[in-house]
Amino acid sequence: MSEPSAAERAVRYVVGGRVQGVGFRAATEREAAALGLRGWVRNLPDGTVEVVAAGAEETLSTLAGWLWEGPRFARVDRVTLEEWTEPVPEGFAIRR
Repeated sequence: MSEPSAAERAVRYVVGGRVQGVGFRAATEREAAALGLRGWVRNLPDGTVEVVAAGAEETLSTLAGWLWEGPRFARVDRVTLEEWTEPVPEGFAIRR
């Protein structure tokens, strides 16, 4: 695990709506990896999806825009954002 460098930032998004059972985690993993971000995505017990990502500000903004769209069968109602201060591992993965 590594700390964000001065040129990057780490954030936590929580995405609500119809975001479980529609391929949201797999699509998010592909999108974040394609953007070169580090972190993970996982379902939360309340029906939301948590995304923790670290990378350049501009790239995180691109991911945030994508999260509002999601994959084809998703319906996103909200995306909340907060700073993440914990170390973020290399790569991007789905967590269970």
